[in-house]
Amino acid sequence: MLFSRHILRRSIGSLLFAGLAAATLGATPANAATPEEIKARGKLIVGVLTDYPPFGGTDAQQQPAGYDADVAKLLAKSLGVTPELVPVTGPNRIPYLLTNKVDVLIATFGITADRSKQVLFSNPYSTLTIYVLAPKSLNVKTPDDLKAVTISVARASTQDTAISAIAPQGTTLKRFDDDATALQALISGQVQAIGASNTILAQLNKDYPQLNIEPKITLREQGNGMAFRKSDTALQEYANKFIAEIENNGELNAINQRWFGIALKKLPPMPQF
Repeated sequence: MLFSRHILRRSIGSLLFAGLAAATLGATPANAATPEEIKARGKLIVGVLTDYPPFGGTDAQQQPAGYDADVAKLLAKSLGVTPELVPVTGPNRIPYLLTNKVDVLIATFGITADRSKQVLFSNPYSTLTIYVLAPKSLNVKTPDDLKAVTISVARASTQDTAISAIAPQGTTLKRFDDDATALQALISGQVQAIGASNTILAQLNKDYPQLNIEPKITLREQGNGMAFRKSDTALQEYANKFIAEIENNGELNAINQRWFGIALKKLPPMPQF
């Protein structure tokens, strides 16, 4: 199946799931704040992406699946509770957390200074590299070259922030609701470049080799963390111990092998802001 259809189907599914989750969770907020309260409730409610495979996609039954979902299930198992995976999108991740619709976000969430003002982050549990991607024929070598280029990004993503910070005034930056539509804009020729990760690059080169897409500018090496409400320090501490444990015992490496086909690299330290 072509990647654009593959990821777009997941994007549509994520919106349907997110709407259902919002309606379902509206009456019963996920207001458990400590591991003990979550254990007493018997359920861990986790926000995950479903439009960003293989970190976050859906399986044949249209249930959340991927690297993040596997980590979420392991976290629930360590707590001795049942996982409930709630699809979220890039723009609504923080609102879902702060309005108690989920206990924690495990949603390919890059650890940034701005985001750390709103949420607590765990130590990184995964990484990715963010680039400006474009065809080899497009002459882009420095940020100044972006002024002549139309670029798509997922709104409120780390690539949106990173490109906005380096692009000269007058650069045309088209923001879309998710990575799927930002990607489709590149494939269909609406834009000349995209802000995206090495995951997207690998899929583009696999499914659309004729586009000859390559990295033009490396924007950042991104460590992804779980996110919690500011008051949920006990849950954050539990998560940090859990991440260290599954990195050391090989379970996180097994998840990386399952979804990316390669061994897990050493996780980066927590960024200091």
